[in-house]
Amino acid sequence: MRLYSLSVLYKGDPKVHLLKAAYDVSTFNFFQRSSVQEFMTFTSQLIVERSELGSRASVKEQEYLCHVYVRSDGLAGVVIADNEYPQRVCFTLLDKVLDEFSKQVSKMDWPSGSPATINYTALDGYLSKYQVR
Repeated sequence: MRLYSLSVLYKGDPKVHLLKAAYDVSTFNFFQRSSVQEFMTFTSQLIVERSELGSRASVKEQEYLCHVYVRSDGLAGVVIADNEYPQRVCFTLLDKVLDEFSKQVSKMDWPSGSPATINYTALDGYLSKYQVR
């Protein structure tokens, strides 16, 4: 059971953009890591784009399960995990991360934010804490 990606995005109008993300691509071949990370970023944005505000869903993409939670205020979170990782744990993690993110990062920064400008450092810690070893 593994978590590969944990991202916070903003579903704005007209498009979705990534605010912050953490990845664990250590199980992939060194030369595949950047393309796997790009795939996860792209997939996360696409799933949020296709999800309604105020919705939760789990979407299977290749051998991964992507769990998405889009809050009614447009803040969204995506966890990409393997098929065995418990869905309930993923949504608990997303609830916790989005609540904490919305308290630490001003809502005014969401529409224009990017991973370089958003100051939120907890994602890597959550990704490793929730990793089942």
